[in-house]
Amino acid sequence: MVMAEFDIFVGNNTYIDPDVYDMWLRGCSVSEAANVLQKQGVLKKYSATFEDLLSDTQDNYRLFTSLEKLVKSPDKLRDQHIYQINADTQTMLIEKYYQIDAPVIREILGKKLNSRHRKDLDDVSEKTGVMLRSCRRQFDNVKRVFKTVEEMKGSLVENIQTHYLLSGELARSYAAIVFITNNRFETGKKKLMYLEFKDFTLCANYMIANWSYSSIECTEHEDMDVDLDRDFLLQLRELKGLMEREYCEEHKGLLLRSMKGKVSDRAYSDMEANFKNYSKNILNIAYGLNHSRESKDIFLDFYEKLIEPCLQNNWSRSDVEASLTAYKVAAASMEFIRGSPHLQPVWERYMSTLRQCVVQMYPR
Repeated sequence: MVMAEFDIFVGNNTYIDPDVYDMWLRGCSVSEAANVLQKQGVLKKYSATFEDLLSDTQDNYRLFTSLEKLVKSPDKLRDQHIYQINADTQTMLIEKYYQIDAPVIREILGKKLNSRHRKDLDDVSEKTGVMLRSCRRQFDNVKRVFKTVEEMKGSLVENIQTHYLLSGELARSYAAIVFITNNRFETGKKKLMYLEFKDFTLCANYMIANWSYSSIECTEHEDMDVDLDRDFLLQLRELKGLMEREYCEEHKGLLLRSMKGKVSDRAYSDMEANFKNYSKNILNIAYGLNHSRESKDIFLDFYEKLIEPCLQNNWSRSDVEASLTAYKVAAASMEFIRGSPHLQPVWERYMSTLRQCVVQMYPR
């Protein structure tokens, strides 16, 4: 007669151990997780053997694997009746499952979410020190969220929160990823490698708030705010008029008066000598947003046309912020902008966002 041993668990409310769940999400094996728990003293605490711990950890892993298909579609987890899980635990399961490791997403950001790049996750894992299983989960999460909301109208952040029940902060991170991916913004160039994921997140959310269809100045709020506001982009072309000689000289004079005493002497002298080039670069970036080939290099343009020249002339971050603020205010006081009611909000939307992005990206 053959005897068989079975581990059987019968319960009512489903208990989720957050620590074990974290290790499962990180990609730890059952034995690795059990060893960590043993070092934390759980065997002594519960007067258990290592075999008991190993069996319990295995049970937890089986439970997480069963729950995973529900967590991938959070509304299903919320509405299911198989597992009795309270609302707070459901929230924890979802939030942790969709949590991201910034170094991993930084490597993924801007790339097509296809099978070829998924195969490259071995390199991402090695570079970041994050286990491959976790890298794959994060890649798949990003792809799933993107596919869900890319064609939806309305607020990107709200759509993500509605369908994935994420916190506002996490939803904004995913919104930034979707926005950058949808617009094919370049983030992987060598000159941009100093930037962290949080830099792109903040910049993208500035753009979503001011340059997309979700801007309060936009009349098409029902459109998709994964896209840039087309009317806004077309109106940006009119700003090139500021490059005409009569306006250029007026703008320079107003700007320098405003900058006096607010920036370092070197920044003031540099702007006085090179105003035309600085202004031309700012206005050319605005004009280029109308063309997808140029708009995809928006972060590179910020760096090469605005940040790099300032770095070469030893500007501080406060110099950059003060000069861009003065540049915006000076132009807004000119008849070219002040006398054109439709250009006033366009100028404010453009320059406020550009200033925030450049200051965020500035390395010192």
